Amino acid sequence: MQPATLSPTALIDSDHPAVAAFAGRHGRGASDRERAVALYYAVRDGFRYDPYRLDLSPAGMRASTVIANGYGWCVTKAALLAAACRATGIPARVGYADVRNHLSTERMREVMQTDVFHWHGYTDILIEGEWRKATPAFNVELCERFDLLPLEFDGRADSLYHPFDRQGHRHMEYVAQRGSFDDVPLAQMTVDLARCYPRMARPSSDLYAQDFLADAAGENAR
Repeated sequence: MQPATLSPTALIDSDHPAVAAFAGRHGRGASDRERAVALYYAVRDGFRYDPYRLDLSPAGMRASTVIANGYGWCVTKAALLAAACRATGIPARVGYADVRNHLSTERMREVMQTDVFHWHGYTDILIEGEWRKATPAFNVELCERFDLLPLEFDGRADSLYHPFDRQGHRHMEYVAQRGSFDDVPLAQMTVDLARCYPRMARPSSDLYAQDFLADAAGENAR
C-alpha cells in the first residue's frame, strides 16, 4: 500500500487525468529535487492568484479545479503542487498557518474586517529525506506589479513569504502554525473561515464577482 503522502485523496486528486498530464509536462529533472522545483514554478506562475474567488465546495477545492479554472488561491494552489508532486512519485502533503498579510485591497479589508488570513496554505515536499515547505501562491507577474519579492524555491530550504516587500514595508507575518495534513481539512477550514469571514467564505460573497487585479492595481497606485 502506498503511503498517504503519495496517494490521491478527495481534494489532492493526483490521479485526475489533468493533474497527471500537468505533472508529466512540467515535472522534469534528473532528481526528485529538480522535479519538485520545476513543479513549484509551474504552479506558482502558471495559475494566477485570486483570493476573491473562493469556492469552498469540495469540487471548488480540488487540486484539478485550479487547472480547469486557470487560477487559484493559496490553499488550492498548494493542493495542486502536492497533487502534482504525488503524481510524479514525490511524497507531499499540505500545511497551513495563520498569517498577517499586508498585501490586501480596500474591498478585502472591508469584507474580512481583519488583516489576519487564517488557514494560509503551503506545500510540504519530501526531498532528499527532509520535508521542505514551498509556497506557490503569488505568481511572478503579481509580485512584479506590486513590488514584492517573488518566492524562489531550490528544494534545499523552505520557501516561505518574505516579511518585507522591496521597499522595506511589512508584507507578511506568520502568527501561528496549524501543521501538515495528508488531505485538505475542508470541514474544519470551512467552519473557521465562515466564523472569521462570514461575508467572504461563500460563492455569492461580496468579493466573488469582483476583479482582484483591478482592485490591487488601485491599491498600489495610492
